[in-house]
Amino acid sequence: MVAFTHADVGTPEQDWAASGVAALPELPLDTAELAAMKFIVLAAHPDDESLGAGGLLAKLQAAGAAVEIILCTAGEASHPDSPTTTPEQLAAVRLAEFGTAMSGLVPGATWRYLEFPDGKLAASADRIAAAVAESTAGHSPQNVVIVGPYRSDGHTDHDTLGSVAAGVATQRGFGLLEYPIWYWLWAGTEDSAWKEWVRLPLGPAEQHAKATAMHAHASQTGPLSEKAGDETLLSATFLEHFTRPWETFAWHPSTAGNNSAADAERIFDEVHTRDTDPWSYTTSWYERRKRALTMAALPQESYESGLELGCSIGTLSEELAQRCRNFLGVDASSAALAQAAERLANYPSAEVKHLTMPHEWPDGTFDLVVLSETGYYLSREELSELLTRIQASTTPGGTLLLCHWRHPISGWELDAESVHALTRTQLRWPTHGLYQEKDFMVEVLVAPDSST
Repeated sequence: MVAFTHADVGTPEQDWAASGVAALPELPLDTAELAAMKFIVLAAHPDDESLGAGGLLAKLQAAGAAVEIILCTAGEASHPDSPTTTPEQLAAVRLAEFGTAMSGLVPGATWRYLEFPDGKLAASADRIAAAVAESTAGHSPQNVVIVGPYRSDGHTDHDTLGSVAAGVATQRGFGLLEYPIWYWLWAGTEDSAWKEWVRLPLGPAEQHAKATAMHAHASQTGPLSEKAGDETLLSATFLEHFTRPWETFAWHPSTAGNNSAADAERIFDEVHTRDTDPWSYTTSWYERRKRALTMAALPQESYESGLELGCSIGTLSEELAQRCRNFLGVDASSAALAQAAERLANYPSAEVKHLTMPHEWPDGTFDLVVLSETGYYLSREELSELLTRIQASTTPGGTLLLCHWRHPISGWELDAESVHALTRTQLRWPTHGLYQEKDFMVEVLVAPDSST
């Protein structure tokens, strides 16, 4: 547990602004995806929800998403030395402030107060978990997101509630958004945790709604009186962290999917039988732009032997074949491979093979391996096996390029971030380059050169 008090100056907002936090990738959920989900928002004390997730709540209200807010305590211990206000009186004040803030942010949401004592949530962890489970009953895990405090925020109640949220999300396969609050005070910009987080950009209306909600918590943003013990709890310099035109979250997508490589041939044959170009590879600007960025990310102009894992109908394969002396595209769908073979017919040194990865694998070695929009169609164990295959088949100094859609992948266990993170962890190859935006990410890793 870190040691700090609300009176600490902490890390100035200008330092955070210069740290690169504004360049974090966006939360990969669009308006339609938000609207299709139910969000369970957990707050340890009144004002946590407005500070950490007020902009998100305003965005969910505009999207028409289902929102339920669970408030655990009344925050009655915020001014323990107050000479003017008893804990019982302060509890009534803060609950009224909470109601005002919520009526402005999310008037369509439901909320409930669990009535646990402030500062002692650790003793009620099991009952909080039961309340969350009750709120999610009857909903598909892939359509539920729990929003809770960052589990290492530094305040005992925040850490407890964050751990409960993370435990329930992991056990049941829900999505999880963790919002930091006190972290911005005590952490330094050199801390590595925030560098794995995402941003949620806020429009002017969402920023205004959040600011109004924050000001509704007047017992925290101003003094209770002029007497000692009634001082302002949240200083103006601390509140600067929450006036950014974005909010920051640790994002953990749903892990409820259970499809694996064994399902790939059936699923993707069905998809390609219904539609010859089901993802609009040949027509959409997104696909054409993504291919251009993918090709531009390759560090070498040409390669001796290239392998594309999951080549689908061969749109990227055709461009890769022009950069490779020899090229092989493999896929589990025979229907997709028929089209890929036609596209590569004009390249004598290019071919396709019907293989289901990772259990089936081509012979030979490769100085270029491309895994594009494919890694999350494997289980965690299958991806590990695939990476072992890649490691054994890539020549020293060879290129591994990963490219993946960052939005939730329905029916599958992994997502873009987890695929890339697992790859870095298992291979431990240096990253040559990384590009991320709201919709996709491209990363290039280089196999160690045996001469170094």
